[in-house]
Amino acid sequence: MSENGNVKIGNPLVEGAKVTAKILKQGKGEKLVVFKYKAKKRYKKKIGHRQRFTEAEITAIK
Repeated sequence: MSENGNVKIGNPLVEGAKVTAKILKQGKGEKLVVFKYKAKKRYKKKIGHRQRFTEAEITAIK
């Protein structure tokens, strides 16, 4: 947070700061394929994963 050219950094918060955001969308990311394989053991496993995400727009920092 910047005030008159001075940067304020908090650990983990800046006292009295309030962030307002608007949720734009929620969904799943691109598919990630994980393939597990063990040589000479006839073992293989294919697993798909899609990470969930929330896209937000910061409208104000007070």
